[in-house]
Amino acid sequence: MSTLTPPKPDAAEASEASFRGSVRVLLRMHRRSLWAAGALLVLGIGAVAALLVWVAAQRCPDEDVAACNNGDLYVITTAQNAAESLLSGGGTVLLLLSCLIGAFVAGPLIARELESGAFRMAWTQSVPPARWLAARLAVPAALSVAGVGLLSAVYRWGWTEVNHPYAFGLGWFNDGVFPGIGPVAVGYALFGVAVGALCALLIRRMLLAMAVTTVVLGVVMTGFTLRRWMLWPADRLLGNGHPGANTWITEAGMLSASGKKLLRQDCPYIVGDPNGVGCMKARGGVTDFTDYHPASHFWPLQLVETGILLALAALAVFAAFRVLRRLHG
Repeated sequence: MSTLTPPKPDAAEASEASFRGSVRVLLRMHRRSLWAAGALLVLGIGAVAALLVWVAAQRCPDEDVAACNNGDLYVITTAQNAAESLLSGGGTVLLLLSCLIGAFVAGPLIARELESGAFRMAWTQSVPPARWLAARLAVPAALSVAGVGLLSAVYRWGWTEVNHPYAFGLGWFNDGVFPGIGPVAVGYALFGVAVGALCALLIRRMLLAMAVTTVVLGVVMTGFTLRRWMLWPADRLLGNGHPGANTWITEAGMLSASGKKLLRQDCPYIVGDPNGVGCMKARGGVTDFTDYHPASHFWPLQLVETGILLALAALAVFAAFRVLRRLHG
């Protein structure tokens, strides 16, 4: 009489099952945080929708139905002013959300287990270190792409509905708007996940890892904000003119005979010469110029910044696995 022996699962199936198990454990451990994040997501979407309903109700009264169909209609109302004030900082809110994601990955998700020694229990249950880290990167990365991507799409919808050439602080190039109306928002979220993991593995202390992650993300975000205009070649207008509405003027002044830039902000304010023309001519200026980004540069700027962020995130992930291998094999 022979006994049938069930076939042993191959290495690939065992690895996949181990990874799925790590993901399930991770989701169960942090289910309260996930529910809170989901509630905030719904709250943010609901807030934008309610704001647009309020704006439409004041912009388009029932007795003026024809005006509602005019896409160029701009009426200054309490709702419009409130919408402009709130939506002008939507991109900044998404940047802060990326910092929170990075701090969560650095602290409660990874560093706390390293600090308390809880990671050893997972590693002794047929979960190797690399797969343990991969699960802690894959889960927040996937949730961040879904959540931040949805928030960015909703914010862009609200921004599009409220934006107008006369609206205050809603230009596509504004620091509080640009990071929230394109793929840059997702790029920052993934960068936050990668930096959080790397800081956690290097520092191994929850609070310190969270603080360092926040500082690193803040420095990178500030750097892009200050130098974003340099990510794509600007157009130049020669002569005393204006490039038009919906353009991002980056530099303005005069050019010398040799082509050297003489900027208006470098000249002191003088009564009777507020634009510094006399000052620039005294320094050799002969031709007015204006460097600017037209609206058509929005997507090149977005894609270049997103590409840089994704490249930095990939380097941080690679470094995190290298640190893990060096410390734990």
